[in-house]
Amino acid sequence: MRLGAVIITMGNRPDELKALLDSVARQDGDPVEVVVVGQGVRVTDLTDLPPGVRTVDLPENLGIPGGRNVGIEAFGPGGSEVDALLFLDDDGLLERTDTAELCRQAFAEDPELGIVSFRIADPETGITQRRHVPRLRASDPMRSSRVTTFLGGANAVRTKVFEQVGPLPGEFFYAHEETDLAWRALDAGWLIDYRADMVLLHPTTAPSRHAVYHRMVARNRVWLARRNLPAPLVPVYLGVWLLLTLLRRPSVPALKAWFGGFREGWTTPCGPRRPMRWRTVWRLTRLGRPPVI
Repeated sequence: MRLGAVIITMGNRPDELKALLDSVARQDGDPVEVVVVGQGVRVTDLTDLPPGVRTVDLPENLGIPGGRNVGIEAFGPGGSEVDALLFLDDDGLLERTDTAELCRQAFAEDPELGIVSFRIADPETGITQRRHVPRLRASDPMRSSRVTTFLGGANAVRTKVFEQVGPLPGEFFYAHEETDLAWRALDAGWLIDYRADMVLLHPTTAPSRHAVYHRMVARNRVWLARRNLPAPLVPVYLGVWLLLTLLRRPSVPALKAWFGGFREGWTTPCGPRRPMRWRTVWRLTRLGRPPVI
């Protein structure tokens, strides 16, 4: 099984990027082919690249899903030159040298497995944040399980998934693009696993560090529902998330940005609407996360 890796960078973490590339090069088994996508930067100006690493220099920042889609196409249409692609944050680090081999084994043993979500752990403390465990019952990050979504910067995707359901939603730019792809993949019959033994070391951060966080989280949540949910579930899903947002008591500026994004989600195009089947709704429910939360 041929593996590739897609890494996007804005050029502000050259040392971390070099360390990540070195950790990929140290993986056991056949070499992992790598492409680094520079979002408005020239990658070769940032760091010395290991032999064989491909680069794509974009004139502007296309956002997380847009940049990763470019990386997918660097391996041929839909990534067809490889069997699976790893997507890794440029400030992450593969802790173990057998992660690539574990991915190959997981995909080889289960032909219905489409996506593997890695465990993210802080390099200093080893702690995995609850938000990095892609399920509602997140108290035990060391428990592997079937899940309904995955972590964007620490995962592996079988390229047949992209062939069947299409790429990440580039228009999202940032936030919820993983769940959009996950729902489409699950609706097509693929499975998603969270694997605690596949680890990406990544410093503990808060998602709200991004200036656009509150607006895009709200806008993309509406787009996600409009694109993927059966019509009766759209108001239920968005109503639940509106209530959860208010219960978290965000600051006044954050709440203002959130409501601005929520309104934008209803008034702007969200891309093609392909509501999932009701059997997929039931499947998500049996996996522990019905698509109303």
